[in-house]
Parts: sequence; C-alpha cells; structure tokens
Amino acid sequence: MTTTPAHIAMFSIAAHGHVNPSLEVIRELVARGHRVTYAIPPLFAEKVAETGAEPKLWNSTLPGPDDDPEAWGTTLLDNVEPFLADAIQALPQLIEAYEGDEPDLVLHDITAYPARVLARRWGVPAISLSPNLVAWEGYEEEVAEPMWAEPKKTERGQAYYARFQSWLEENGVALHPDPFAGRPDRSLVLIPKALQPNADRVDETVYTFVGACQGDRTAQGDWQRPAGAEKVVLVSLGSSFTKLPGFYRECVKAFGDLPGWHLVLQIGKHVDPAELGDVPANVEVRSWVPQLAVLKQADLFVTHAGAGGSQEGLATATPMIAVPQAVDQFGNADMLQGLGVAWHIPTQEATGQALREAALALVDDPEVARRLKDIQAGMATEGGTKRAADLIEAGIEAEPASRQR
Repeated sequence: MTTTPAHIAMFSIAAHGHVNPSLEVIRELVARGHRVTYAIPPLFAEKVAETGAEPKLWNSTLPGPDDDPEAWGTTLLDNVEPFLADAIQALPQLIEAYEGDEPDLVLHDITAYPARVLARRWGVPAISLSPNLVAWEGYEEEVAEPMWAEPKKTERGQAYYARFQSWLEENGVALHPDPFAGRPDRSLVLIPKALQPNADRVDETVYTFVGACQGDRTAQGDWQRPAGAEKVVLVSLGSSFTKLPGFYRECVKAFGDLPGWHLVLQIGKHVDPAELGDVPANVEVRSWVPQLAVLKQADLFVTHAGAGGSQEGLATATPMIAVPQAVDQFGNADMLQGLGVAWHIPTQEATGQALREAALALVDDPEVARRLKDIQAGMATEGGTKRAADLIEAGIEAEPASRQR
C-alpha cells in the first residue's frame, strides 16, 4: 500500500504490558515514512525512541512498573479510579504538547482515555490497539454488569461514574463512560484470535485480530541452554505482580531436584534472592530475562498468563502452567487450558507437588504438542505487524486529503 506520509500520534501509559505490544507496529510505521509521535511518561521515553518515534512526554500519577503492586489496591474501584484521575490530569498536558502539531490519526492503548477525547477535539479518526481481549456481543450483560452491580450501588461507585460522565461532557463527548472505555470505533487486536473468549461473537467490522506483533528482540540479549539440560522450564510472572517469594520457593521445590531439568526463575525487583533459601545448581535466579529468547529453547513456561506472555508461549509452541495474578490473566488462563495447551493452577494451589505433576503431564503429551503446533500455524496467518500497519494506513487514506500534512 502506498500512502502519503502522515503524522500519527500514539498514546499509552507507562506499563510494559501496554507499551510493548505496540512497539513493532510503531517501528513499521516509521519505516514506511510516517512521522510518529508517542505520548508517554518519561520512564518509557528511551524505549519508544528506539522505534524511531518521537516521544511526547507527560507526567503520570499512576503507579509505575517498578512500584509495589500493592499500590493498585485490591477492589475494582481501587483499580479503575487511578486511570480516570490520571486521564483528567493528563489531558491538559497533552493538549499543550500537541498544540500546533495535531496529528492526522490517533492510535491509542485501551487505557489511554485522553486519546479518544483528543481525536474528537482534532476531528481525526482514532484506532485502538488492544493488547488483550476485547468485548464481544453480550459482554456487557455477561461480564460487565454483574461485575459492576455492587460497586454501582455504593456512594464511591456512583461518584466515580459521575466524575467520569462530567469529564466526558466537559470535553464534548456524548458517550456513557462504559462504551467510551470499552467500545472503540475501530480496534486492532494485538493478540491471536485463539486467545479471545467468544471470538465468534466479536464484531469484526470493528475489531480486527492481527495477532502477535513481535519483532527482533536481539537487543534484549540472548540466552543459552546449559549443556546437559534435557528439559528447560521458565518461570515468569511478568513485570508487575512479582512479589511472591513463597510461590518461587514452591517452584524451586518442583524443579530443583528433577534430574535433567534446568529452571530459569525470574523473580522481578520486589524479591531478594536470599528469600528463596538454598537454591540447587540447576536453578538460575534472575530479576529479568529475555523472555522470548528463553522460550524459543524452553520445554515448559510457568506464566501469570498476561496477554503478552500467553501469546509468546503460543508463538513458540511451549506448553504452559498458568498461575494468574490479576485482571484479564484469569480469563487467559482458562482460555489456554480450554485450548488443551496449559493447566490453570490458582496461586494458592501452586505447590511444588502440583507444579511438578502438571509439568510432567504437559511436556511429554503428544496431543499438547500437536495442538500447540496447530495454533502456532494459525497465528502465522493473522498478519502481525505488517497487517496492522496496512490497516492503519487504510485509516489514514480514508481521511480527507485536507486533513493530511
């Protein structure tokens, strides 16, 4: 597709699981000659700049990826209130940052509420880049309404909705907060369709599954399988919900004395390796690993089932034990188990014995291997980064020429 170079503005928050899925799409758009600006807090400026995009910096009030995960609280309102408060204080910053430099098209993560407001203000189209599952026909009745039934009865819940509605009205957005946050006009879904619940009920005139948009990760470093390691297991709970020393000790119990096994244990920044006690020689403890490089050589992946990790497990055809910690991870864990490529084990049940039993059942099961290969082949047809960029360019082409600069 040949498209007139345009100014594309991407908006996200400072969270690995929301920024990382978009980076290869941004890199591809830059390579095609577009000017891409990326509105992001300073913590991610360098990562964004590496794609060739221009960071547009703004200051966020959200807990950062290196903060204690307990900063997010425990209830639904604890989780959603910070996003609204952050959006309200971010909007004036973003208006100023783009004054006189308005884009031709807005791309935005699902958490970037100001982006849809700005797209309306500027009169340009907006496309959501969803890093996880999207709403299907019936989602509100089956999931959202039951989940919100009790919070909406409380004074705090009502105040949240009133504040959200007032903010939208002040900015000329004639939508209720629920469809504003959960029903984009157009969305590219950066996960494999295999991970989407009720995929047959997703409106594909709005949502297009382009699958994983993975690129060259060599800059993140390499990893070599140790000599003599017959089986390699990677344990990683992502970047946020990693403060679980007890769980890591159970992993050491599960795999630390299994003959021929090598355990790569990523514990994050909130756990001191000393909390694990005596660690056998076949256990490699790291605060961070180049996950995709390890998975390409691993025989098993113990994961929190975040969207990124889940699809990397599928893309590398690696059997998984899913130990979800928050939000969409529980649904992803159920999806993976339903696909017959993983076992879902709740954290409180993830004992050394349970993990070992699941591992031994999964890694030598030819049916699990066959299913993974089938899913991997299906993912290869979804288009990934290049298809996403094609669809974004189609969105630019649909705009009047007078809007392009």
